[in-house]
Amino acid sequence: MTASIDPFHAIALSRRAHQLKAEGRSIIAMHFGQPSTGAPAAAIAMAHHVLDADPMGYWESDALKARIVRHMAETQAVALQPEQIILTCGASPALVMALTTRFAPGDRVAIARPGYVAYRNSLKTLHMVPVEIPCGPAERYQLTAAAIAALAPAPQGVLIASPANPTGTIIAESDLAAIAAVCRARGITIISDEIYHGLHFEAPAASILRFEPTALVINSFSKYWSMVGWRLGWLVVPENDIEAARARMGSLFLTPPSLSQHAALVAMDCAPELEGHRATYARNRQLLLAALPSLGLSEIAPPDGAFYLYANVAHLTDDSQVLAHRILEETGVALAPGRDFDPIDGPRHLRFSFAASTADVAEAIT
Repeated sequence: MTASIDPFHAIALSRRAHQLKAEGRSIIAMHFGQPSTGAPAAAIAMAHHVLDADPMGYWESDALKARIVRHMAETQAVALQPEQIILTCGASPALVMALTTRFAPGDRVAIARPGYVAYRNSLKTLHMVPVEIPCGPAERYQLTAAAIAALAPAPQGVLIASPANPTGTIIAESDLAAIAAVCRARGITIISDEIYHGLHFEAPAASILRFEPTALVINSFSKYWSMVGWRLGWLVVPENDIEAARARMGSLFLTPPSLSQHAALVAMDCAPELEGHRATYARNRQLLLAALPSLGLSEIAPPDGAFYLYANVAHLTDDSQVLAHRILEETGVALAPGRDFDPIDGPRHLRFSFAASTADVAEAIT
């Protein structure tokens, strides 16, 4: 029997936004979690060169793997081997690979609620069991060591995200260390989604690998490196899992796009341009934090990183999907309904993505 999963409700809203835009309406896209900028200029130049000079094919860039290893050493003080880096067609295949490398149908994996819709749906699709733990303001919308310790029986896995989608909250280093200790004691595998690393507004996010070297770590070029459409990510696996993860990548997805790998290697050395994007997000964040309370939205998750604000709209509606569609129709501003991230409390929340231009964010506020 196939699994039953919920649709991604923001996609329906996006279709309507595109229809309105085609009709000539001005639409400000703040519903999808993607940068409004493109890949770094030098990466695009490299792609043009490769298109002219290389027929390409199934290929894995050893140079890119080595560069990712260097990146992890420089930003996280974590020592890895290039063989531990499995290049993937974005973070979504990396999630599937991580889950199928460590877990079997029927296994239970704890996740935070609210959380990214694909966590719940991927687990269900793979006939695994999502154990959703409600996480509110008291927990800064994140899983805690205490919550994991209280689960009976212990799940086979825990999936954490820092910075998180939809809230932007970051797990403090001390809390990551506590989560690692509890999971080690209870024999729980940790999967860490770190695709928003690099996008922080105060202290940078720490990798779980600092505290648990057997964790599996998902990352992507879509967010910090602004390469959404290039569909390139990676999975870090412990040495004991390399063979199993590579077998899954080869059988399910072959290799990532060659063109994307060439471009990504160059993008990793484009820090000034990429830090400029982060500065834009920081300005947009401040604009929203200053404006939303005056619009009646004062209960907002702490936006430590990523490019999201997750706001409580319970005083306006108990169906934020209807509210999001009304806002789109009446103002042209597209926002994400919270139901995607939390089927229980989410209908009373909206997610604002501030990865748009500062001019668009200012107009959206107006």
